[in-house]
Amino acid sequence: MKILGIDLGKYNTAACLFNTQTHDTLFFTFKSFAREFKALLYQTQPEQVVIEACTITGWVYDLCRAEGFDTIVANPTQEAWYWKNVKRKTDKDDALKLTKLAALGQLSPVYVPPAESRQYRQLVKYRKRLVGQTNKTQNTIRALFNQQGISIPTGSRAWTVSGIEQLQRYAKTLSDCSLLSLWQGQIDLELNRLDALWEQLHLVDTKLTEIAKQDARVQLLESIPGVGRKTAEVVVAYIDDPKRFKNARQVGAYAGLVPRQHQSGDMNRMGKITRRGPRLLRSALVEASWVMLRYNSWAADLYQRLCGGQKTRRKQAIVAVARKLLVLCWTLLRKQEPWDLDKISPLAA
Repeated sequence: MKILGIDLGKYNTAACLFNTQTHDTLFFTFKSFAREFKALLYQTQPEQVVIEACTITGWVYDLCRAEGFDTIVANPTQEAWYWKNVKRKTDKDDALKLTKLAALGQLSPVYVPPAESRQYRQLVKYRKRLVGQTNKTQNTIRALFNQQGISIPTGSRAWTVSGIEQLQRYAKTLSDCSLLSLWQGQIDLELNRLDALWEQLHLVDTKLTEIAKQDARVQLLESIPGVGRKTAEVVVAYIDDPKRFKNARQVGAYAGLVPRQHQSGDMNRMGKITRRGPRLLRSALVEASWVMLRYNSWAADLYQRLCGGQKTRRKQAIVAVARKLLVLCWTLLRKQEPWDLDKISPLAA
């Protein structure tokens, strides 16, 4: 059996053709262009292609499958992939290790969403990035005023129409600023950046709203009291196909919301959560769980039972609620059923 292991790179890619019967290896180095991949595939004619998960995995996977080659995507963060006590590590070594681990069956395939789902996920992540840039810009503006000893409205009042008008009074074009008023030029630049970010965020949110109105999965999750459109979009974008998970534990492990386990002999210690998987999904679930305590009796009862009235257990309890919420969303998507407290109550056990 011929296995082609590909170590993807942003500009250059290394590949290894491994024959499982003769153990012969053949190495290739080429530019990360589609035509180069096609030429390599037709030159080597592998029975299986193994690539690692990275930023360009999506289109490479689509290309290999479109050309009719059996393709596996491997997660390089797994324990079997770790390099320990080695004197050399190169891209060719990585490609060779991919082929050998695949031959031994030591690689767990990574689910690759369809191209449409990947684009949707990227847009959801982009919105989060815009929100972060907006907050960073607002903090920069506050810091500039604070450095000059000038008080501005606190909280969200600074970013209302009247608040922005008050800030604009101090803004001045940088070219017109003297050495003592350079900070006013920075204020002008930051306010312009803030306006641009708000405009981009509005465009992205408008598009996501349009998609949500046509996506039955988002509307299904919105039936959960306390879960809004943005949380539902994040869950739908990352779960994608609910049938790819066999059980609830796989769902929790995918989001990194299950505890680490250290077992040896009679000792079995459960540590903090693994935090593996998409960070955006975890943060969205935790934020939604805090909100659900006000609007969802199921979440409030579950939180109180796990917390036990102890302040030191609040964070642990809310993380547990977040994991239960993810399992709940997965169950609703798998069964295609809206929220029903009578049917959901067993999940809180």
